[in-house]
Amino acid sequence: MRNIVVLGGGYGGLKITLGLLEKELPSDVKITLIDRNPYHSLKTEFYTIAAGTVAEKEVRMDFPKDDRVEFVFGEVHRIDVKNNQILFENTNNVVDYDYLIIGLGCEDNYHGVKGAEEYTESVQTFSNARSAGLAVGNLGAYGKVTVVGAGLSGIEVASEIRESRADLNVRLLDRGSSVLKAFDPRIQAHVADWFNKNDVEVLHHANVEYVEKDGVCNNGVCYVNDVTIWTAGVQPNHLIRELPYKKDNQNKIVLNDFYQIPEQQNVYVVGDCASSEYSPSAQLALQQGEQIAKILHAVLLGKEPKQPNKIKLKGTLGSLGKNDGFGNMMQQPVTGLLPRLAKSGVLWLNKRH
Repeated sequence: MRNIVVLGGGYGGLKITLGLLEKELPSDVKITLIDRNPYHSLKTEFYTIAAGTVAEKEVRMDFPKDDRVEFVFGEVHRIDVKNNQILFENTNNVVDYDYLIIGLGCEDNYHGVKGAEEYTESVQTFSNARSAGLAVGNLGAYGKVTVVGAGLSGIEVASEIRESRADLNVRLLDRGSSVLKAFDPRIQAHVADWFNKNDVEVLHHANVEYVEKDGVCNNGVCYVNDVTIWTAGVQPNHLIRELPYKKDNQNKIVLNDFYQIPEQQNVYVVGDCASSEYSPSAQLALQQGEQIAKILHAVLLGKEPKQPNKIKLKGTLGSLGKNDGFGNMMQQPVTGLLPRLAKSGVLWLNKRH
């Protein structure tokens, strides 16, 4: 039997698995999906778990049931690319592979800031988001929450916490001169106005020097704080950073046109671990996953895979609580209720499919 191991059941890994299952697979092929959790989780919605506005079950889904798929749940210790094996933490269990799909996603990048890893909450994994939600939910009246990083994740976390707890003191630390610096100025202005109207303090030109259990020190000023949530950058999973392959300046693996590692073409990489001209996103991982499923299916049949089409992203959507949002729709910046409804529609489609 030829074993296809899908390492990570996130957006890209699940899309590839479903794409292969939709096709007629050779009888000597089986799929093994490995994940730390026995469910697929909707990472784009983890901010709602951190804020306590949505029940956990709303952002997770059962994996598909199919006789051609075996599931292995556990924490991966190492990818042994020399022997084509996956090794696990705290067990002698080993999974061999003929083809490997790496979709392990990303983790926080603390940029060497002292105390950041030890004393901040995160929204990069389901368990991280759950921990953040517990910390925020357990705060007493008028507790202090600081969100470090004013990109898309930071904006959604800060606004959702504000909507969840009107009593809390919410502060957002932004390294730049304006929130969402990668977005259109009209979107930046709308988000800044929302924070101003909803009493979220935004500090620009932030430079976090260190983090303590009860505070954040920024530009020489230490703010007493109850909960600090880190959204100030990501990097590929540490297992990816350890692999002996060529990487770009963000430690993502450099691939050929077929998402294969050039020197080991039975290994494919999808999503946050793959070098790309685009920023990491669920949308990118889904499109890459769709293409990889087609490429790998051709390889399994002994055919020459077709050159994949150039990725075309449809824009980015973000939320400001339940009734406001922002994003690029039809290549135009849009703010207000419409992009928020559009984001809810995308979430519904993801759950349905």
